[in-house]
Amino acid sequence: MKKTIAAATVALTLAGAGLALVQQSPGREGRGFRPNAEDVAAFTDARVAGLKAGLKLTAEQEKNWPAVETAIRDLAKDRADRMKEREARGEARREARRSGGDNARQAGPDAIARLRQGADAMTARAAGLKKLADASEPLYKSLDEGQKHRFAMLLRMGGRAGGPG
Repeated sequence: MKKTIAAATVALTLAGAGLALVQQSPGREGRGFRPNAEDVAAFTDARVAGLKAGLKLTAEQEKNWPAVETAIRDLAKDRADRMKEREARGEARREARRSGGDNARQAGPDAIARLRQGADAMTARAAGLKKLADASEPLYKSLDEGQKHRFAMLLRMGGRAGGPG
């Protein structure tokens, strides 16, 4: 039991410390840290391992874990894909500005298009969070009060705005 708690603590500490150190260092092109696919996979692995270790699941509860893990990983992958698309759009706009002169300002989306893109991103995030909630519900119902508290805390620790990636 102590080994499980220690493993969870180490995993979360490493993930948190790594993010803190990277955020302090100058990012690529001065725009802050931009995790690559390998970074995202490593942080997701650490979060999943930390959550599972912190919950100290029983054999019966373990049966509901694979659905939760899959939902967390899917949510992280979807977020990484959205970040990649957003970066590609930004790069295309920067390239248009470099090569297009004064007309390049018109290359980006207008205010309404940006609103629609934001709404689409929120819809995709909402769908992913709903899948995570649906996958987590059977496991969550089987947890004792201490596990429920740790579940809520550990899920928030690694993610943004109360949820994973």
